[in-house]
Amino acid sequence: MAGSTRVTAVAARRERSRRVFPAPARPLGTWPLAAVAAVFTLAQLVLVRPGMGLGWDETVYVSQVSGHAPAAFFSAPRARGVSLLVAPIAAWSSSTALLRVYLAVLSGLALFLALRTWRGLFPTRVLALAGALFASLWVTLFYGPQAMPNYWVAVGALAAAGCFLRARAGRSGRAALWGLAASGALMAWMRPTDAVFATLPLLALGLARRAWRPTLVLLGGLAAGAAEWVVEAYTAYGGLARRLHDGSEIQGGLGFHVAVTDQLRSLGGRALCRPCTGDLPAPPVTLWWFVLPLLAALGLVVAVRARRTLPTLLPLACAATAAFPYLFMIGYAAPRFLLPYYALLSLPVAAALVHLTTAPARPWRQVAVTLVVLGLAAHLAVQIAVLTRTVERTTAAHRAWSRTAATLHRVGVTPPCLLTGHEAIPVAFYAGCSSAAASGHNANSTVAAIAGTARRTPVAVLVAHGSRPPGYARHWPSVPLDGLRLYYAVPEARS
Repeated sequence: MAGSTRVTAVAARRERSRRVFPAPARPLGTWPLAAVAAVFTLAQLVLVRPGMGLGWDETVYVSQVSGHAPAAFFSAPRARGVSLLVAPIAAWSSSTALLRVYLAVLSGLALFLALRTWRGLFPTRVLALAGALFASLWVTLFYGPQAMPNYWVAVGALAAAGCFLRARAGRSGRAALWGLAASGALMAWMRPTDAVFATLPLLALGLARRAWRPTLVLLGGLAAGAAEWVVEAYTAYGGLARRLHDGSEIQGGLGFHVAVTDQLRSLGGRALCRPCTGDLPAPPVTLWWFVLPLLAALGLVVAVRARRTLPTLLPLACAATAAFPYLFMIGYAAPRFLLPYYALLSLPVAAALVHLTTAPARPWRQVAVTLVVLGLAAHLAVQIAVLTRTVERTTAAHRAWSRTAATLHRVGVTPPCLLTGHEAIPVAFYAGCSSAAASGHNANSTVAAIAGTARRTPVAVLVAHGSRPPGYARHWPSVPLDGLRLYYAVPEARS
């Protein structure tokens, strides 16, 4: 009788496990994931628009490989991954639209591959919903087609966690190990420090469970991706410790800083919240941010019941460690910093939503389905509204830089030329000039060197309204434009 009771209990547990994610009648394959990735790519091209122009950080990364303008100063925290990513287009074409299309297609493909690594660990419909949730965030759509590193760290972290689980379980053979190495390299290639934080739970699990092979492969991938950054630290920044110190200083000094409220302020569409002041966005804009961890917790409860604890707990842990430095270690915020957090959190959130809408028939199931559908519709509407405003505001700012570049050319400051002062780095790229700064985080020259350059090469200084120009430029001719004043010097030979 005892044996019969034990068998019955085991059978009951298995039945409950099957009911959490009822199996579809036929395997769905990968086409739902491909559909999500395709819609994501199309949405970027339609909503963000390829002609938005390049942002400040983008001009730095693109200028390293572009023939359109000299390479801008490359500060200590940056890594060369984005520059190498855009090189196939930027090395021969100055078309921003072509670069945007290339990155949109590439980001859609990367999302598909990252989701595909989780097949067999979650049902396909959960993966498709997770991809749709992540891809529909305004910050994902906005930065997917941009020459910025954070999206690539996000998909790399998502793929690395899936490949690690598959490799640890012996699934997919060498494919999982190659995927794990490539994912680690991609993250470290883009942002080495972010890669370390995002993979801490994977390394801890590998050491605790003595999964030496995937752990060593992951470490090898991280090392391969970060190798160039480390070598460059010694060749150009005075050593690794010095580069890390300079990077910390540029970010305001890493330490204990509670930036949670700053991140909330940035959700309204502020690309960089530094200093992060002003009112919080309206509650409908920030509500989803509080709902995400609650749904993720529910997803973990569902996973425990379904005996899927590790595949759910691991991305949750990686999400937490990836978000930690940007919530508690820096004194400012940018919404793109948390993209890895959103990508990893999408899996347990999607699992929770699927459970709520497919659980065995109960009195509250219809209510749950209605609330989920209405909530997702409202969420999508909010994301598109924020995205639309952000794209319009960003496009207007980039057009102002383009007008400034046109004014520079009109007064005779044409390549080869040098630009310094307020927002010199992006404007210099638009104008095809070099940029220089004698102070601040991007200092790469001296006052004497800039003044000397003006005797043989066109030089311009951008001065914010109400500020005084540097001493060497006070007697230069000037013109007002877009809240700035442009002082310029064109040598007689060039005139």
